[in-house]
Amino acid sequence: MSGAGDIVLDVQNLEVDIPTPGGMLHAVRGVSLTARRGETLCIVGESGCGKSLTSLALMGLLPAIAARRAERLSFAGEDLLRAPASRLRALRGDRMAMIFQDPMTCLNPSLTIGDQLTETFLRHGKGNRRSARDRAVALLERVGIAGAAGRLGQYPHQLSGGLRQRVVIAMALMCGPDLLLADEPTTALDATIQLGILQLLAELQREMRMALVLVTHDLGIVARIADRVAVMYAGEVVEEGSAAVVFDAPRHPYTRGLMDCIPQPGRTPPGTRLGTIPGLVPSLVGDMQGCAFRGRCPHAMPACTEPVAVRGDAEGHAWRCVLPENALERAA
Repeated sequence: MSGAGDIVLDVQNLEVDIPTPGGMLHAVRGVSLTARRGETLCIVGESGCGKSLTSLALMGLLPAIAARRAERLSFAGEDLLRAPASRLRALRGDRMAMIFQDPMTCLNPSLTIGDQLTETFLRHGKGNRRSARDRAVALLERVGIAGAAGRLGQYPHQLSGGLRQRVVIAMALMCGPDLLLADEPTTALDATIQLGILQLLAELQREMRMALVLVTHDLGIVARIADRVAVMYAGEVVEEGSAAVVFDAPRHPYTRGLMDCIPQPGRTPPGTRLGTIPGLVPSLVGDMQGCAFRGRCPHAMPACTEPVAVRGDAEGHAWRCVLPENALERAA
């Protein structure tokens, strides 16, 4: 599921396997994605569907026990699968950056904000300590932190959750990356702060012309800022396309189920009972055959037990389902 353009990230058939006492866990299965400069790609799905592991695999930050494979994994035309560890370290934090989940825990409590902001800048040889400090102050101001210079001497526990999240964003931007991965960047924040963080990310993405890959389970976030959407279920991408097309005309029953679970402004009357997706996510341990969603799908048929190929149209909308294209519209 990919397309043309000024591609920064190109992933084809990414797999992540983790051995467990019960057998091999196939956590990420055949994921293909592209991210273009100046574009926001949102990876969406239920908790446990493989979104965060996919982002960690892209950065080469998987735990040692996990095995990563792919047909292609390239950044700005550079093959990351064959790159030595030293080259990956040079790219991470410099041209590839990541905002991790939960700002409450991803900052080092024993180091000042200033030390943590300037470390990456200095390590990648972007300048001396003075220029690193100036860059840190400028970015803290850019992400909306007042009195930025005075914040450099503070420790994480002295900042609120919203301020810590803004510090984490500033830290990821210290070296001006071409690719920014944001893994659930607003999960621990209240709704008002969430909106501000999302608007900030969108502004910075446009200003710096980064490729932004946002991992989330919140379709409201996706509707606000996404250019393209990749819907994941049970470790694989089941639908991908432009945000407008996926929201207006989903082709996979799982995507339709997610849409039915949230109220649509101007469409859902007050008091309307929202939809649900019955059943449980299947185990990803051992071999899997056919569509992983068939046990929860109201449209399941015998063909769903066989391997399901990816289908698509000329506009770049792709989905993994055997249903006719207009079946979900008729059902709705």
